[in-house]
Amino acid sequence: MLLEVNNLNVYYENIHAIKDLSISVKEGETVCLIGANGAGKTTTLQSISGLIPKRSGEVSFSGEDITKMKPHKITRSGVAQVPEGRRVFTNLSVLDNLRLGSFAISDSIENKQKEIEKIYARFPILKERSNQRAGTLSGGEQQMLAIGRALMSRPKLLLLDEPSMGLSPIYVQKIFEVIRALHDDGVTILLVEQNANIALSVADRAYVLETGKIVKSGSSQELLDDPDVKVAYLGA
Repeated sequence: MLLEVNNLNVYYENIHAIKDLSISVKEGETVCLIGANGAGKTTTLQSISGLIPKRSGEVSFSGEDITKMKPHKITRSGVAQVPEGRRVFTNLSVLDNLRLGSFAISDSIENKQKEIEKIYARFPILKERSNQRAGTLSGGEQQMLAIGRALMSRPKLLLLDEPSMGLSPIYVQKIFEVIRALHDDGVTILLVEQNANIALSVADRAYVLETGKIVKSGSSQELLDDPDVKVAYLGA
């Protein structure tokens, strides 16, 4: 198992946000977390990547205990997060944003440039906009840049937080085509997404999160066919 989270508990002061959460992701899988706003999806990703502290529980990645590891060391171990809201550096160029994505890994300038060319091949629009300030890009283009920036560290696991948020339907389709392509290329993905229909369409397996607890899990098809999930999340 590439990622194992066991009995995770996270608090915001006295608020018990994540409650005995256990999930796993195999190498090469796309696994999604679905749930309503406030269910704890983003908190789960941030706790895995070390951005918020854990009260108890364990996180293991590639056989290594990363529970108390600092965020930059977690990145170096092979975990990269694409944050909710993209959070690109708006005053920097597209190229400089991509370069910052590789800050945590030790590699030659030549190899980092090769990674940039791979990103440009995947997202041709970023090559066209390479010298443009990131803040002038459309929301969809910024999302592509945020994904490209994360891929610059050559992650073993990509954490995607609400990639469709705030995007037009056309760009939602484009971004999820990218996610499918990454899956086909063998990239392991843990996806948080409020749009359950589209999330389940790209994932192998899924977990349903409600008020910090996992209440259902199974293959994507099993959850697509689940009457409770249909009513609560799929608009049935």
